[in-house]
Amino acid sequence: MAKSPPESSNGSGQNCIKLSIPSRLEYLGVLDQLVQAIAEQMDFDADARDAIANSVIEAATNAVQHGHQHQSDLPVSFWFEMKGDLLDIWVHDSGPGFDLDEVTAADPTGPEGLLRSRGRGIFIMRAMMDEVEFDIRQGEGVTVHMCKQVTPPSDPGA
Repeated sequence: MAKSPPESSNGSGQNCIKLSIPSRLEYLGVLDQLVQAIAEQMDFDADARDAIANSVIEAATNAVQHGHQHQSDLPVSFWFEMKGDLLDIWVHDSGPGFDLDEVTAADPTGPEGLLRSRGRGIFIMRAMMDEVEFDIRQGEGVTVHMCKQVTPPSDPGA
């Protein structure tokens, strides 16, 4: 099971940002800017910032399209917890949930997967983040937990 967001744990939340947006794809640009700013503040390099932003946008898109079926009155919630060189992110929707094994059964890079118009989001998140977990509660919603650690710059003289 995925680790719980900071709000529901005993943590102080001092280095935590929470955001809630309506289930509308047009708000994803705002989310992207916030994620980029957090990642830059934590000294992630440009590639890692893009990987984090792409992963959060994928999770948010899934929440809006699949979890909430574009019902803008249902919010998608985000938590960003910054702990030293580790960024923990949670994305939560209150949709019906899904069968993770069924969704990830087909290889999105294989011949059948390449022709599908959907089904790459989870693959992308897992490829770009250090860890991705799903807490799927049928009828209660889905929480995606992702984390990424800052990689120290390599020493060009080494």
